[in-house]
Amino acid sequence: MIIIPARLSSSRLPNKVLAKIGNKPMIIWCAEVASKVDDVAIATDSPDVVNICKKYNFNAILTNKNHKSGSDRIKEASDILGLDKNDIVINMQGDEPFLEPEILQSVKNELLKNKKEFNMVSCYKEISELDAEDPNLVKVVIDQYSNALYFSRSKIPYNRDNVSHIYKGHIGIYGFDKKSLDIFVSLKGHLEHIEKLEQLRVIENGYKIKMIKVKTKSFGIDTKDDLQKASEYAKNSY
Repeated sequence: MIIIPARLSSSRLPNKVLAKIGNKPMIIWCAEVASKVDDVAIATDSPDVVNICKKYNFNAILTNKNHKSGSDRIKEASDILGLDKNDIVINMQGDEPFLEPEILQSVKNELLKNKKEFNMVSCYKEISELDAEDPNLVKVVIDQYSNALYFSRSKIPYNRDNVSHIYKGHIGIYGFDKKSLDIFVSLKGHLEHIEKLEQLRVIENGYKIKMIKVKTKSFGIDTKDDLQKASEYAKNSY
């Protein structure tokens, strides 16, 4: 099951999940990508989003307006859906309309391979040193087994001697089995409140996040400029 959190309010681009790209709302673009890989549900705080999704024959679930994160929202949706503790749950962001289905499939495949007490998977892509300077692009460092060691908005690792190094940019897709999602939302941590990155609570509590290297042309939509870029991209690519 792929669950897409779709909170209507957004400080930088209000109502962005309903913003039109071409002739469709952004959330529908995302749902159509997800539907190529698995069953889809949209977890939202807005009846307007529910109605739009129904119009396009997608299942939308009305959730609490007061959730602090998308993970809390998909947790509530997974409970409403009655998912089993071993069911796969992938959290796909509602502002990535051009995400390649192959990336979601890779996350799903990795989750199905593992039968651990805590099963969580995410992704990264290689980025330039210049892009690594951007605090809005989250960086990750991994161990030799491809588990995340740390995520940061800072440029990590610090390259003291300017040796050749390829930085890794985190892609905000999270895959779990249901029992691991339940564990995740119950965890508490200090670091996530400093960096404003909820995945840090996993590492701080001693659990592991398996990281998959992917290639993608997708981009998140956070501003009016991003929305204009998306409209141009859709026009030229579809």
